[in-house]
Amino acid sequence: MTTTSGAIAVEKRPDEPAGTVVLDSVTKIFGESTAVDNISLRVEPGEFLSLLGPSGCGKTTTLRMLAGFETPNSGSIRISGEDVLGIPPYKRNVNTVFQAYALFPHLSVAENVAYGLQQKKVPKAEVREKVVSALEMVKMRSFADRKPTQLSGGQQQRIALARALVNQPAVLLLDEPLGALDRQLREEMQLELKLLQSQLGITFIFVTHDQGEALSMSDRIAIMREGKIEQLADAETIYSSPTSAYVAGFIGQQNFFEGTLNKDGNLENSGGKIRAAIPLSAQTGTAVRAAIRPEDITIDSKEPGPQINAISGSLVSISHLGETLQYLVDVGGGHTVLARRPRPGAPRLELKSKVWCTWTPESVLMFHAHEESPGSHDSPEE
Repeated sequence: MTTTSGAIAVEKRPDEPAGTVVLDSVTKIFGESTAVDNISLRVEPGEFLSLLGPSGCGKTTTLRMLAGFETPNSGSIRISGEDVLGIPPYKRNVNTVFQAYALFPHLSVAENVAYGLQQKKVPKAEVREKVVSALEMVKMRSFADRKPTQLSGGQQQRIALARALVNQPAVLLLDEPLGALDRQLREEMQLELKLLQSQLGITFIFVTHDQGEALSMSDRIAIMREGKIEQLADAETIYSSPTSAYVAGFIGQQNFFEGTLNKDGNLENSGGKIRAAIPLSAQTGTAVRAAIRPEDITIDSKEPGPQINAISGSLVSISHLGETLQYLVDVGGGHTVLARRPRPGAPRLELKSKVWCTWTPESVLMFHAHEESPGSHDSPEE
């Protein structure tokens, strides 16, 4: 038996070393609303896991239960092999970084970072040493004597990170920490945060609604929906092999085509057929939808040869996205198709001209039509 803070005796799990986080059948209810619905999840030591989803999906509530700010109605939470239910936030071996930074404006940068150590009665010499080390870690040592109001948003976020890391937690919880930064700074901080995490080897659990953040930094991503985990996998799997139309539409953009399944396993509607390399296992006549990512669609002014996966329309717009050109094609019936091509070799097309969009069966994902697909491009019918 091992004893944690206070008189709470717990059995430490040998299969859950420092930095392991386990949620077992955890549910959290507020009044008549279920915020987190019976989720189970294991995070390995040193892993960077992102909880990704829209507002109200339960990701922040999950993080707050890990931090100790909320108590689950049922289920268990273990951190580093110890049951933490009933243990207050300040006695858990975790630290939390919030979007709002929560720095003390009347204290200097160094004093902000030292605050937690001083509350734990750490010797002054050790505090100074750890504060210097933490500030060097986030490249802010030269700002030690400044006040938070004298810093930019990105600099304040670095100080918030240093304050959380100076305690050397087994797990760092991050609740939308980059949400208040402008795009360029946010992208820079994403790189720095991932580099810092890989150097320290600390378990990071990162809450975000930004799919780009999750894809660029995470070892694994948990897509959350209505209090449940819709899919849990690495970024490549989440992006290329979503298990539902919801995940497909939430990660990146998709072109969705509606129709019914014919006897050959193809989607069929009034405009024609769409063939997938891996057809959906369902009965003939089942309402289905096909998803094709914009980068998998080829666009040309020339009519293609006989093939199933092709649709024509009028070119509405061309957008310049750095190394990529994005084409919006009106295919009639109030529907559009989105295509993206790398700038080198991208076709030169005239606005309002007739163009053809084509794609391979290998790029088609097929889902049941009743599945929701948030964030997707509208669903054209051929």
